[in-house]
Amino acid sequence: MADASISVRGLWKVYGPRAARIVGSPDADLPRAELEARTGCVVAMRDIDIEVAPGEVFVVMGLSGSGKSTLVRCLTRLIEPTAGTVRIGDIDVTTADRDQLLEIRRHHVSMVFQHFGLLPHRTLIDNVAFGLEVQKADKRARRAKAEEVLELVGLGGLGNRKPDQLSGGMQQRVGLARALATDPEILLFDEPFSALDPLIRRDMQDEVIRLRREVNKTMVFITHDLSEALRLGDRIAIMRDGRFVQVGTPEEVVAHPADDYVSNFVRDVPRSHVVAVGSVMKPPIYGDYAGTVPTTTKVRDVVGQVAASPLPVHVVDAEGAIVGSIDRVTVLSVIAGADLAPTSGE
Repeated sequence: MADASISVRGLWKVYGPRAARIVGSPDADLPRAELEARTGCVVAMRDIDIEVAPGEVFVVMGLSGSGKSTLVRCLTRLIEPTAGTVRIGDIDVTTADRDQLLEIRRHHVSMVFQHFGLLPHRTLIDNVAFGLEVQKADKRARRAKAEEVLELVGLGGLGNRKPDQLSGGMQQRVGLARALATDPEILLFDEPFSALDPLIRRDMQDEVIRLRREVNKTMVFITHDLSEALRLGDRIAIMRDGRFVQVGTPEEVVAHPADDYVSNFVRDVPRSHVVAVGSVMKPPIYGDYAGTVPTTTKVRDVVGQVAASPLPVHVVDAEGAIVGSIDRVTVLSVIAGADLAPTSGE
C-alpha cells in the first residue's frame, strides 16, 4: 500500500531466554505449554504484516491472550519487538533511537488506554493539555487547545472540574481529548471502552465515529468485542494465538469467514446488518421502481422499502447513476443467510 500511515512487516514478540532463536523456527508452532516447557519461551505475536492507510480505522480483535494488546504496544515500542519492522509514515520505528521515539510519541502518535490515567489533582484543562506541556508549548496556547478539544468531545465548559467529579464515560472523553490535543497523525486505542457500561460504551463508539469523520485521523483500535469491531472498523483483523487469522472489511469477515474459528466468532451476526446492497444487487431493472439507495446502504436498511412495494429499489453510485437493483427476494436471501453471487451492473 503506497504511502501507508503504518506499515508492519514480519513482526514478532517472544518472551523468554534467547527469544530471537524462536523466530521463524519449527518450535514457534508448538503448543504454548510445550514450547514454554521445552525452551522457556512464550510467543505472544508472530509474523504480523499490516498496512494501514491514512484516515483508515483498522480494528484488531481477538480473545484475551491473542496478542492484540502486545501488537499495539509494539507499534511505538512501548514493548520491544523481537523481530520485524514497524514504519510510521517514513520513520522506521524499530531502528529509532531514544530521541526519535520521544518525537514519535509526542508528536505523531497518541494512545488511549482502557484505564484513563488522568491526573487526579489536575483540572480537566490541565489533564488535556499535559501532552502539550511536555512539548513545552506556551501556556496560553495549550490552554486554548485544551478548551477546543474538550468542546470537540462534548465537555465544553467543564475544564475547571477535577476527574473525580466525572462519570467513567466522561473521564474517557477526557482521555480522548488528551490524545487529540497534540494533533497526532495516528490514534491507537487499546480496549478503551471495555470497562464502561454498555450504553456509555455505545455513546463512546458514536464519539469515535463522529471524530473520525471530523478530524480524519488514522486509527488502530483494539477490542475483544465483535459488535464494536463491526461498528468502527473499515477493516478488521481477527487475531488468534499471536497471528492474524483473517483480515478484511466487516462485510468480508461476516459473509466469507476464513475458517471455523472466524465462523464461530461471527455466526450470531445478522448478515443484513453488515452486507451492503452494492455487494448483492442485481443488474438494473428499468421501469417503475420503489426508490433509490446508495451502494453502501446496509441490506437491513432497505427492508422497509422492499416490504412496502413489489417494485425493485434502484441502487445508485456516488454520482447518482443507477448501477443495480435490489428486491424482496434478494433481501430475504441475505436475511436467511443464503449464499448469493453478487452481480455487478456491468
